[in-house]
Amino acid sequence: MRSKIFAGAGLLALLVAHDVSAQTELVINSFGGAYERKHRELVIDAFEKANNVKIIVTTVYSADMVAQLRAQKAAPRFDIVHLSGGLEATAAAEGLLSPIKPEQLANYADLYPFAVQNIAKGEGPAYSAAVVGMLYDANKAKPAPQSWLDITNPAYAGHLVLTDLSNNWGLLSFLMINKVAGGTLDNIAPGLDIVKKSLAGATILSKSPEIQQAFAQSDAWVAPYAQDYAFTLTQAGLPVKFLQPKEGAVFSPITVNLVAGRPNQALALKFIDFSLRAEASAGWAEAFRYAPVNRKAQLSAEAAAGVLSGEEATKNLVTFDPIKIGQMRGAWTEQWNRTIAK
Repeated sequence: MRSKIFAGAGLLALLVAHDVSAQTELVINSFGGAYERKHRELVIDAFEKANNVKIIVTTVYSADMVAQLRAQKAAPRFDIVHLSGGLEATAAAEGLLSPIKPEQLANYADLYPFAVQNIAKGEGPAYSAAVVGMLYDANKAKPAPQSWLDITNPAYAGHLVLTDLSNNWGLLSFLMINKVAGGTLDNIAPGLDIVKKSLAGATILSKSPEIQQAFAQSDAWVAPYAQDYAFTLTQAGLPVKFLQPKEGAVFSPITVNLVAGRPNQALALKFIDFSLRAEASAGWAEAFRYAPVNRKAQLSAEAAAGVLSGEEATKNLVTFDPIKIGQMRGAWTEQWNRTIAK
């Protein structure tokens, strides 16, 4: 009898030991507030439950996250990092991230090409995307803008809002205006000439709340800015719509990245793949009007009308080299400031 008890106890100990070993941890960052709550709902909590995993979430924004990765390079503490603003390119170039192969992602075939364009370089796939185009007051902007160069249209004089280069959406808008005007990242003079032509009827702002105030007071009719912010304005009761100009819109990815030098990369890759599911992609579009990255995302009529989705809409998304942006931003800002001061 005693031998049976000991045998049973030994079996129980083995089962407990096995269960403990299955309780694996992943350490990740997210971006706090309503965003992080939605992140938990769409990805984190569901992955924990499905995989018997404990996910430790720390609120760290992108620039600080890259700084921490640099400081921890010899002994990284994060398994997965979420980044925006092109900082995944910086982290990958510094060897802080591991490249991902298409065959390591079960959802790869369902993703739009823009979502995985640089994974071989170490940049993680985009799990959602901000898109920068044109916001306009549907009741007052007659006709609605069609081109990036419409910021010079006299019909909008006194009712145009431009965002300065301290704001990422302002910077990307300007780079697109410059591109359409014939400029390059090495020559922003064409874009500055277009801005100069629009200044007499423009207000220069720097922060998102200032743009909302401008539209609310009926001063703003047209503003190059981000698609998701159009949703913020409509939620506030303003008749603001987003459109992709005929020359295309700017794509700003929000990426999920595999940190180099961590031991449990197989599980981390599983989490990254889980983040790319159609259900999660649709959830970001519904909640914040981020463009879905998964072709199979099923959107409500309201969300579908408020985001760029589908092969035709997303094939004209434009990206700019974030490494070059980081190198040139200070010089561009000086040139911009001189232009708007004249």
